[in-house]
Amino acid sequence: MSQRGAKSASARRSRRSTMAPIGALLVGLGLFVSHATVSLAQGVPASQESVRTVEFYSPAVDRTMKYNIVLPYGYEDSDVSYPVLYLMHGVTQNYTVWGRMAVPFYADMYSLIVVMPDGGNSWYVNWAESEGGQKNDWEDHIVEDVVGQVDANFRTIPRREGRALTGLSMGGYGAITLGLRNPEMFVSIGSTSGALEHGRQAAARLRAGEPPRARRERSSEPNPAIGIAGFSSQAERTPLGREFATPEQADAYDPFVLIERVPAAQVPHIYLDSGTEDRLIDGARELAAVLMQKDLPFDYMQMAGRHNGAYWIQSIGRIIPVQYQVMRTALGERPVGRR
Repeated sequence: MSQRGAKSASARRSRRSTMAPIGALLVGLGLFVSHATVSLAQGVPASQESVRTVEFYSPAVDRTMKYNIVLPYGYEDSDVSYPVLYLMHGVTQNYTVWGRMAVPFYADMYSLIVVMPDGGNSWYVNWAESEGGQKNDWEDHIVEDVVGQVDANFRTIPRREGRALTGLSMGGYGAITLGLRNPEMFVSIGSTSGALEHGRQAAARLRAGEPPRARRERSSEPNPAIGIAGFSSQAERTPLGREFATPEQADAYDPFVLIERVPAAQVPHIYLDSGTEDRLIDGARELAAVLMQKDLPFDYMQMAGRHNGAYWIQSIGRIIPVQYQVMRTALGERPVGRR
């Protein structure tokens, strides 16, 4: 069952069930729910023309938000429903970053829908305290609003077996954490260069009585590539308030705590990788050791590399085949080669 006490899985399913799926993407914007619009992503190379941008209202954060989506070749000409891979970005990045890392190529190769949401600098957490009139339920933004909007407007396989979640750096922490907090939603969760110790480190500071860390000054210069009103500068994208107010709140977002709480039969498949020159590799190695000790299904990979785009371009080519196979196997279909 979900580790989120605030709202049950059944409530989320009920909410999503009120949104009827639509037909082919390009028959017209009028077929989308009233608050969503779709356009081709601007300013991208010709090879990236299949990356589309969706704008929609997210109640969880009370903002108009965007995500990028790649539909596999032939989507518009078929009635097939597809599995979905959600890719989450790192801190100071945004929803456009993954689209520049050969994601369209892999979406076509594996007949996947790939969704790249935006979480600002939130760490994908429902913040304990928000200030400035903000609403900062960033976990709900992903697992309720983004997933619900995608399932309502695209031909997805709208159940656990048809969804995988992965992220880089902050997004790796978010993907593993949200997947363990919502194991009924994703069959595979993954992290590349993930900051997996973020929750544990926050809990340790709170238990030691350390004062809250000073808010890091962020640029107030809007990034035109983001194009979200009131959410395009690093200052705007950093939530106001407190992420965790108690050690227990931080524990609730600590993968090393969550893996002990989720029944083994409910734990999603886990994928972990990191560059050997990345200081965050220790967290990946430690979590892999825990998974091995608990005899849980997982994939671990490490290779030469640092915490940068050059590494992530390589790692996405390893992540997608693994998670695709997990989804297809869970759906009762093992991938087969062409004759």
